[in-house]
Amino acid sequence: MSSESPTQRSRLLVEQLKRSQIYRDYEQAFRETTGLPFRLRALEAFDLTHRGDPNENPFCALMAKSNQSCSACLQLQRRVEVEARLEPKTLKCFAGLCDSAVPVRVGENLIAFLQTGQVLLHKPTEAQFAKTTREILKFGTDVDLKRLEEAFFQSRVVTQKQYTSILRLLEIFAQHLATLSNQLSVTEENAEAPAISRARIYISEKHGDDLSLGDVAKAVNMSAFYFCKMFKQATGITFTDYLARVRVEKVKNLLLNPHKRISEAAFEAGFQSLSQFNRVFRKVAGEAPTAYRERIHGRAA
Repeated sequence: MSSESPTQRSRLLVEQLKRSQIYRDYEQAFRETTGLPFRLRALEAFDLTHRGDPNENPFCALMAKSNQSCSACLQLQRRVEVEARLEPKTLKCFAGLCDSAVPVRVGENLIAFLQTGQVLLHKPTEAQFAKTTREILKFGTDVDLKRLEEAFFQSRVVTQKQYTSILRLLEIFAQHLATLSNQLSVTEENAEAPAISRARIYISEKHGDDLSLGDVAKAVNMSAFYFCKMFKQATGITFTDYLARVRVEKVKNLLLNPHKRISEAAFEAGFQSLSQFNRVFRKVAGEAPTAYRERIHGRAA
């Protein structure tokens, strides 16, 4: 796994996430509630984001049949993803339709995008379609303008306030997916050596102690050097990063109790100092522990 590129790891992780029940439930609920297309998209995917989606905009579906307009859509899609690497981003295409991408990040690492769009924020007008038609003719696209006009005026329309709320739902779900991907990294045991499986179990049981790589290597009867190499090869991350993820997930679970103090949770999970804990939690979870607590319990906690 360690020889895979970030893009390859992103694609494998996206496929795992898509198979999860929480993703399938959210995908169905989002489409049924909003009427908009929806996709979890791996890094550097080069196909049209919503092609074939049950909620694909009929206008966009017609446009995708032309090489020139398809190219324009791909360029917009690429721009949205480039600008959405740190925070959600919405851009408009030549026809005035919005496309949005919300980053899914695990700590400092971008792993995927949640995407929706093909939506208008105002009712379409004849003047807007006329302008759109002029752009299409510039592409040299051979389309049935009558069919295109009918499809354009069938576009989903939501208010700016509604669309902002929809994107906020995607942000919240992106945080859930980040947690799920963390758990997959922690628990996945794909055809690994028995010693690595025993090491995972040992770490799971002893992560609250002052645990070192040497302790775990000794527990599975391996030299520290060989264990370090084998563990990184099997999990794709270092022992230190793996232990940090296990401990952060433990803290998150402990903080589901609104009466649990953050410092208590940190020391219970095995962190040796609050400064170390704050630094590691922010790196793994992508936010401060206080921000995480406020998000799940509200500021009153």
